[in-house]
Amino acid sequence: MIHSVRFTCVLDTNVIYPIEIRDLIFWFAHYDLFTPRWSKHIFEEWENVMKRKGIPPEEIEKRKLKAQLAFPDALVENYEPLVESLTLPDEKDRHVLAAAIKANANVIVTNNIKESTPKTHFYSEWLQNPISSLSGKIFPQRSYGYACGIFSLLPRS
Repeated sequence: MIHSVRFTCVLDTNVIYPIEIRDLIFWFAHYDLFTPRWSKHIFEEWENVMKRKGIPPEEIEKRKLKAQLAFPDALVENYEPLVESLTLPDEKDRHVLAAAIKANANVIVTNNIKESTPKTHFYSEWLQNPISSLSGKIFPQRSYGYACGIFSLLPRS
């Protein structure tokens, strides 16, 4: 399968775990609306969430394998050296940004918004970071906004 080379999204753990969101996002990627990317850390977080939710180990491995087989080029490698150099309000988010920088992603797809501490502010700072090679927008969206968000960012033909 050839994935979109024009538009790359790093998928955060919190959009890979909820099955409804993951299926929608993977469907978009399957039809080449964007190229999905993720890191080893993101998959480890996904595995930990599934364990906490009581998903059997065989099912966890099956889900991870299906994602890897569906998108064999999605794994971002060699992003780890960037993690320590990034400064964010939540240090747990640094690996996602590092993967996005390494992948030269257009977008980080996340549901990481807390009403008490909006993260939109530092998402915009990421774009201004001189180490960043991000060239597009980072958009945190609620579940219902993924489709609109992805379609609104796609290049017009």
